[in-house]
Amino acid sequence: MPRKAVSAAASVLVRGSYLVMVLLAGLVSACPKSCHCSEKNGMMVVQCISRNLEKIPSDLPRDTVSLLLGSNRITKIPNQAFKDLHRLQELDLSRNAIEAVDAGAFLGVSEGLRMLDLSNNRIRSVPKEAFARLRAKIRLSNNPWHCECTLQEVLRELRLDPETVGEVSCHTSVQEEYAGKPVIQVLDSGINFCNFHHRTTDVAMFVTMFGWFAMVIAYVIYYVRHNQEDARRHLEYLKSLPSSSHISKDFDTISTVL
Repeated sequence: MPRKAVSAAASVLVRGSYLVMVLLAGLVSACPKSCHCSEKNGMMVVQCISRNLEKIPSDLPRDTVSLLLGSNRITKIPNQAFKDLHRLQELDLSRNAIEAVDAGAFLGVSEGLRMLDLSNNRIRSVPKEAFARLRAKIRLSNNPWHCECTLQEVLRELRLDPETVGEVSCHTSVQEEYAGKPVIQVLDSGINFCNFHHRTTDVAMFVTMFGWFAMVIAYVIYYVRHNQEDARRHLEYLKSLPSSSHISKDFDTISTVL
């Protein structure tokens, strides 16, 4: 092959490789229109604060290390919302309107996260699986938490931010006397919501069983009384029939006449 042809082919190959690299880099580092992306100390910071977002952007750069989504209108963290962000270390979702956190919300990033901020939202409860293997320092303050067994089990496994842990309060509770009190204060006093849950379940089962037992007794009483009434009516009917001796006398009289 002539040298010029080889040189031309090599040039095309180099340009093609460069174009592919540029395209791949664009795919990796493309920034959502509603956000601002920048590098800080070699880390990709994606800033989407106060952008009126109603859901988490799906086109986030895969090399994102810090994702700031505070002060938006996000209402839910769906399953695998950050599954492609394998380098994610900091996630700020504070000051939103989050009410629901799916069980698999942090799959793929839970072990790499170092900071997670869910403060100032509308979260009442979360599934136990949502924070599985989460190692991050987490902020849960200023949410309307419902204090019960599941929340107690969740908090037991988390590394809460010591600066805001006192602001995680029971907005409501399975035991009304603890509503409005800091969760940490309630738990440190030795209260076990799981025991209360078991007692409540036992009482509910007892009430249900008692209800069924009462229904069975009522049915038996009704059945016995109904049968007694039928028996009484049948006996009265038999008594109303002519006796056999009277029938025999009548038959003899008829025979004599004939």
